[in-house]
Amino acid sequence: MVKEKEHINLAFVGHVDHGKSTLVGHVLLKAGAIAEQQLSDGENRFRFIMDTLAAERESGITIDLAHQKFSTKKYDYTVVDCPGHRDFVKNMITGASQADAGVLVVAADDGVMPQTKEHVFLSKTLGINQLIVAVNKIDLVDYSQDKYNELVEEVSALIKTVGFKPDEVPFIPLSAFEGDNIKELSENTPWYKGETLMEAFDNLTAPEKPVDLPLRVPIQDVYSITGVGTVPVGRVETGVMKMGEKVVFEPAGVSGEVRSIEMHHEQFEAAEPGDNIGFNVRGVGKNDIRRGDVAGHVDSAPTVAREFDAQIVVLQHPNVITVGYTPVFHCHTSQVACTFTELTKKLDPTTGAVAEENPDFLKTGNAAIVKLRPKKPMCIENAKEIPQMGRFAIRDSGQTVAAGLCLNVTETK
Repeated sequence: MVKEKEHINLAFVGHVDHGKSTLVGHVLLKAGAIAEQQLSDGENRFRFIMDTLAAERESGITIDLAHQKFSTKKYDYTVVDCPGHRDFVKNMITGASQADAGVLVVAADDGVMPQTKEHVFLSKTLGINQLIVAVNKIDLVDYSQDKYNELVEEVSALIKTVGFKPDEVPFIPLSAFEGDNIKELSENTPWYKGETLMEAFDNLTAPEKPVDLPLRVPIQDVYSITGVGTVPVGRVETGVMKMGEKVVFEPAGVSGEVRSIEMHHEQFEAAEPGDNIGFNVRGVGKNDIRRGDVAGHVDSAPTVAREFDAQIVVLQHPNVITVGYTPVFHCHTSQVACTFTELTKKLDPTTGAVAEENPDFLKTGNAAIVKLRPKKPMCIENAKEIPQMGRFAIRDSGQTVAAGLCLNVTETK
């Protein structure tokens, strides 16, 4: 079998109207992922590849997350085109939390806008550690080197505040519409001697599979199969599962020995991060475990939280969040109602600095550190230790009202 290329998820982030969708469209064209015939005419020719929803065409704004794939000689990529519009930050969160690297698009004729700041802060909060800055619309400022330098300075100061090192971040002057410096260096910017955007993609580091972390397999479904027995199904998030090992399911608290591991109807001796598996465990019945439980090794069992501290961003809430509010938390495959027991600190959403201790309430746009108590046992991990198991979205009345990550867990005894 030919070894598959390593895979990188790319999130395109930045202010509304700074050209993200156009840039993604042109990248897909240059990478050969779409054909020239798929483009529409006129000034929107690239944008509409990603903006396929009719509603988006009418409003001209990217609403949902669009996923597109392309490949280079080195990697396979999935593009997560993250909306820049204020109402759609919730989608940006789901996009960024899946991403391995971010492309921050800043328009040369417009500079750093409030949302540019917010997206930089959110990207870092959600675990994006590699960044490329696309200085877009360089054609609209007559390919001016002075304008480019000015922007590099301004964006460097911004990304430094959240911990990116500007000297490790490529700043690429480009035109998403004209195609300058996307695949080949442009004659219009003879003063620019750096890499093209596609070269910068290939200089990213593919994420390492977190095989050294403790085993965590959130359960999606549980089947009972004749002749085999109980077969839980889930995706290995971290660690390695091997045949013959003892595993425990939390918060169910049942354990047994792994008798078989199956992927795509084939038996395997072991499974690692990213593998979607069905596995049979001796001594565990179908009614002992359910969706939302997490399997781990007996000697490093999944953490069951009595309460936990978290950093959250309120995306859209009809009024205010106060102590006592109990919405549903979606974390890996579990959905558990959790009560806000303390609003510890309000943070400045553009810098992450503490803006207020023990605020009375939180509203749309606020970032905060809070204390939460699940209404029933749930598995969640400190995001610094096992990031894959520490992120969550908060939903209420059919919408995502906030998102965040777990900072600290008080375990059930």
